[in-house]
Amino acid sequence: MNKTTTSMNGTARPIDPDAVPVNTNQTAVNTGRPAVNKPPADDGGKKPSAAVRLVALARERYRFVMSTDGRPYAVAIDGPNVALPLRGRSGVRQRLARLYADTFEGDVASQSALADAMTVLEGIAEDNDPVPVHLRVGHDDTGTLVVDLGTADGRAVTVSAGGWEVVERSPALFRRSGAMAPMPTPILVGDGLSMFYGLLNMDESSFRRLVAWTIAAWIPTIPHPVLTLKGEQGTAKSKTAQMVVNLVDPSPAAKRSQPRDAKAWSTQAFSSWALCLDNVSVLPQWLSDTLCKAVTGDGIVDRALYTDDDVVVLSFRRVLAMTTIDAGALAGDLAERLLLLDLQLIDDSKRRSEEELDTAFEAVRPAVLGSLFDLLAAVLVVLPGVKLESMPRMADFARVLAAVDQVMEWNTLDDYLAASANVAGDALEGDLFGSALAALVEQCGTWTGTAAQLLEQVPPPGGIRPPSWPKDATRAGGKVKRLAPLLRSIGITVDDTQRSQDRHRSRLLVLTRTDLTEKTASTPNQGPLWPDVAPIGQGRRAPDLH
Repeated sequence: MNKTTTSMNGTARPIDPDAVPVNTNQTAVNTGRPAVNKPPADDGGKKPSAAVRLVALARERYRFVMSTDGRPYAVAIDGPNVALPLRGRSGVRQRLARLYADTFEGDVASQSALADAMTVLEGIAEDNDPVPVHLRVGHDDTGTLVVDLGTADGRAVTVSAGGWEVVERSPALFRRSGAMAPMPTPILVGDGLSMFYGLLNMDESSFRRLVAWTIAAWIPTIPHPVLTLKGEQGTAKSKTAQMVVNLVDPSPAAKRSQPRDAKAWSTQAFSSWALCLDNVSVLPQWLSDTLCKAVTGDGIVDRALYTDDDVVVLSFRRVLAMTTIDAGALAGDLAERLLLLDLQLIDDSKRRSEEELDTAFEAVRPAVLGSLFDLLAAVLVVLPGVKLESMPRMADFARVLAAVDQVMEWNTLDDYLAASANVAGDALEGDLFGSALAALVEQCGTWTGTAAQLLEQVPPPGGIRPPSWPKDATRAGGKVKRLAPLLRSIGITVDDTQRSQDRHRSRLLVLTRTDLTEKTASTPNQGPLWPDVAPIGQGRRAPDLH
């Protein structure tokens, strides 16, 4: 038998010429060139890669959109109008991995194939114009308000002027988060507002303002004051806040502790439309400023994950609530954005257990929601015609209060304005430097000088500077500007537009009691700055706050 030999690993081994050659059609190793005259495969060609098949599966079942804040989402073609993130625990990536395993039995998509598919799908989403993606509350193209029930079938409540209804598919696109819980289907059974009032520990005036705040929370285009429930221990502040938040935006974590930094806050706010900070005693300045911006609309720009030059934007306006024992401990600029409701101590004979309250709340919640949506629809009828003669700080919310008063014949706007003045006074009393300024102006009537002179004029109490006391003239000037709205609420004006007459031209602070400026008219009367125009409508007149 003729045999030839070939060298393998330095040793000559015989080769049988009658043996069947092995792997003759494979590509030569490390040559970079395919084998010549390779016969076609039995299946007609090379099978598509797992990434290609994943993309095909995704395009059959989803359409891909880009939100206005630059985030890609997938929306089921035959399913709820819910925006699913491409990545994450509840995103399309996980669903596609399971779908792939079910479609191609015995085959599992690799992590690299899934990553490649997600990159392609993100590119598909970027080809479309950005669309608004709402969280719990939104509106459709006609302006109709839409509230996502958060159910698996994608149902929603639509509210327009004069009526509301539950629809099977939301006309607005919503995203969801793990911090959301389903909302029960609202129904019209009895007087839901009276049912809710029976569970709360507050007087009628406070309850009516709470009702107005709750329906305003479903109007996403306006700023909402921070609902602040104040009272000592044993007044059911936390339980009340939990029930209110679970009406507006149900969540398994309706009450939250204070975030440790801006990053933690942005994560909480991005995941919930309404949230409550429980047992607030002292707010750091950064959090007070952040809450102020979240009331009117806030945005945070951050570096995108795994990139050096790309950024993501977290933009949100939120509905906020707080519970506290002492509202005077809150920062002054935040105090102007509060809706403060006082809760009274509950007698031991009238106290109810948590389990009893939870059971009662769940029983009446559908009826309460039905009554609230009824009131919201009625408010939307009259709201366009509401005109206020005086515009408070939270003007849009004040217009909602005026509309509620018109529909229900209540007096929530006047009560809100009066309470806001009291909150500002309490906040000023809680600031040691502000209290010292008020005492100084009360004593001398008018004080004029530089910020450095002001620091010398009002030494810290007991000679020990508290942490909130300004450390230098620059900080003192800034502190006075922050306190200006609160000082104005008690009749003290702040003017920092004047300069000293010496060569230094130092900026002066002029603190004056308003009752003195009214008695001593230092400047002649002048004509109006704006031409006379016809009145644009009638509205409620704000009460005299001083």
